[in-house]
Amino acid sequence: MFQTTRRRLAIWYTTVTAIVLLVFASGMYIYVRSTLIERVDDTLNHVVEVVTRSIAIDRIDAPGFPSQFQINVAASFQDNSNRLDDDRIDLEVFNLSGKLLWSTLREPLNLPVWIDLDGATVRVQNDIPGERQSQRILRQITAPVDKNGVLVGFLRVSHPWFEVTKPTELLIVDLTIGTSLIIASVATIGWFLSGIAIEPVKASYQQLKQFTADASHELRNPIATIQTNVQVALGEEPLLPAQRQQLQTIERLTRRLGRLVDDLLFLARQDSSIAAPELSPVPLDALLMETIEEQRLAAASKGIELVLEIVDPLPITVGQGEEDDRLEAFSIDGDWDRLVRLFTNLLTNAIGYTLPATDNCHLNASPPQIKIELQQLLRQNTAYLQVQVRDWGIGIPETALPYLFDRFYRVDLARTATASDVSSGSGLGLAIVQSIVASHQGELAIESQVDVGTTVTVTFKQSQTQK
Repeated sequence: MFQTTRRRLAIWYTTVTAIVLLVFASGMYIYVRSTLIERVDDTLNHVVEVVTRSIAIDRIDAPGFPSQFQINVAASFQDNSNRLDDDRIDLEVFNLSGKLLWSTLREPLNLPVWIDLDGATVRVQNDIPGERQSQRILRQITAPVDKNGVLVGFLRVSHPWFEVTKPTELLIVDLTIGTSLIIASVATIGWFLSGIAIEPVKASYQQLKQFTADASHELRNPIATIQTNVQVALGEEPLLPAQRQQLQTIERLTRRLGRLVDDLLFLARQDSSIAAPELSPVPLDALLMETIEEQRLAAASKGIELVLEIVDPLPITVGQGEEDDRLEAFSIDGDWDRLVRLFTNLLTNAIGYTLPATDNCHLNASPPQIKIELQQLLRQNTAYLQVQVRDWGIGIPETALPYLFDRFYRVDLARTATASDVSSGSGLGLAIVQSIVASHQGELAIESQVDVGTTVTVTFKQSQTQK
């Protein structure tokens, strides 16, 4: 229990830290990327400002073109026939119709021309002959070129995108490595700190279990003494009817208190591992026969029939070769006394929650019956023994099923009052059942439906014996 709690604390601590780190890393990435883009746009705007001022514009006084202007490319730019590096800023000049007049690019970009002073990221195919086809990513700004307020053409400035991608890719690698290392460190530290934090709780719990065990042990002798004295007093004559009734009430309550103390002491010892189960081969079929025989009188007093059904075992051999392990029919490695207590509790509950024959006419089973079924299962070449205890009693509400194994939990008293011997229980029976099953590495499941009945399924791994 404490290891599970410690693990959950460490996982939650690591998860919260990981979320915070991921948010921080995402914010850092977005901030750095936007800063790099802003820097590239500032560079492009500066180039646009400088180049626009240096462009020579001539007046056209030809007939039919009064007061018109055109860009003088020869006077504005030098010849650009040499091969250019990929990391430089490229310029393109267009006339009013979008025709390319001059460019520093070796291959013109097949892109439409539109004014964009805020900057745009574009992708173009590299179709230069003799080179492998690839995709280029550019950051561009397109500005108008005018003379005295008259639009003359367009200037497009392009910058390679790798000045943004390279730093951001390196940043992603650095953030991934750093975040992973921090999360691993936090997980280790969280596991260590959760262990420190849970130590006081563990110590308090151990003290509480020890107190419960000690108190239960110390209460057993006084309760036994009271019960003995009451039985002696009941055997004396003469007694008034009122006195006899009072003494019988005291005896009944003392027995109930004694059972409660025994249950508390058993659970305290189970929790503290004071008395570990003594494992030995246990024939489950013989154990069930003995337990059913012990409970048959209590069931008969209510007109309930106990039925044991044993399904024929499977002819299973586990292993290969001459030293195969032959499965012994219906045998498990367990503690006989604890297993008897387990199935006694299940049968007691089934009998208590099944109405007597006189009150059972409206239910499914007539006469009332409790069926105990033992069968062998095979899961992934491993044999298991499954025991089902099924009754056709008043059933349990679906809302109560998740809490059935909680200590001192009681189903609605208005319902339990209709079943004899149940309302006087301590609420520890199923908690003891769960504890015993867990100590035998078994599985426990319960299904129930109101006014239909309840089925409890217990599964254990079958023991093996050498041929």
